Amino acid sequence: MQFQALKLVYFSPTGTTKKIVEDIARGIDHGSVEVIDITRPDARQVRLQTSENDLLIVGVPVYLGRIPALAGEWLRTLQANDTPAVGVVVYGNRAYDDALIELADILKDRGCRPVAGAAFIGQHSFSTDTTPTAEGRPDARDREFAEAFGKNVGEKLQAAPSPGTVPEMQFPGIRPYRMETCHPYKKGTPFWNVDFIAVSDACTQCGTCAEGCPVGAVDPADSRVIDTERCITCCACIRRCPVHAKTIKPGLVMDASLRLYSNCRDRKEPECFL
Repeated sequence: MQFQALKLVYFSPTGTTKKIVEDIARGIDHGSVEVIDITRPDARQVRLQTSENDLLIVGVPVYLGRIPALAGEWLRTLQANDTPAVGVVVYGNRAYDDALIELADILKDRGCRPVAGAAFIGQHSFSTDTTPTAEGRPDARDREFAEAFGKNVGEKLQAAPSPGTVPEMQFPGIRPYRMETCHPYKKGTPFWNVDFIAVSDACTQCGTCAEGCPVGAVDPADSRVIDTERCITCCACIRRCPVHAKTIKPGLVMDASLRLYSNCRDRKEPECFL
């Protein structure tokens, strides 16, 4: 089958998921590419409709073994018509648990046909200079793997007469999804309403962190002020600060960073399902 347009959707506060999705697209090497970056709140106000003549690639990070709730909410507004889809999750070298099967279930429910999927590794959002976890990932090897995966996806689809003839994939995971009671960003969860970001005097009020926050939790008029009820602990403001004025305070999130550093040092490799 030949598809008319390649549509890339990603939620990527720290930029790692974006890299992987773009590398997969490079491997597919299609002339017509549409990018839908749903990281910013205003972008999530726009709905997406796809057809059987499109190929949809959706990439999201993994938070506590699940896909981010706000990304899932947007995806549940998708309108598709037997659209071939590739689900991609990016996790911080711990585990992706049920995130990939959850993503595939949402896509299928919205009218997509999940024809491939993958789990890649990105630097953990809680990684610090003293407690690095998956530092520098995705690295060159990961990105080459992503491009090769994209090439294989394209070849698989080209060999199929039509979308309906491409078999749907089965992905690892458990239903009902685990960690339901501590799914990120519901009240009562361990990271809900946590004041964990320290801001030093080095802050220049440049506004980079406010501009990059996916939920508008950083006050654009004073970037030292953070709405802890909106914050989803993605650490984009820490990673994006050009003068390194934001860091993780001692507390729950720092404790999690220490556990990850101690327990998740062994390199994990991408997993692809074709």
